[in-house]
Amino acid sequence: MPIVYKDVKLDHGYRIDLLVEEKVVIEIKTVEAFTDVHTAQVLTYLRLGNYKLGLLLNFHVTMLKNGVKRIIN
Repeated sequence: MPIVYKDVKLDHGYRIDLLVEEKVVIEIKTVEAFTDVHTAQVLTYLRLGNYKLGLLLNFHVTMLKNGVKRIIN
């Protein structure tokens, strides 16, 4: 995802893990627990891309349903 500010496109951008049908941002993690930084990262992607829905997935859990956090912008 490139960064564009006042018609200036910066070479360095953000890297979304997955973007499903230009609608859902999916960020994949393998951490003990989600922190505010993880949530802020997904919110940043949602705001910059003007997306509405994000999923934060943590694969460091015994049951995957316990490692899913839904974020709506």
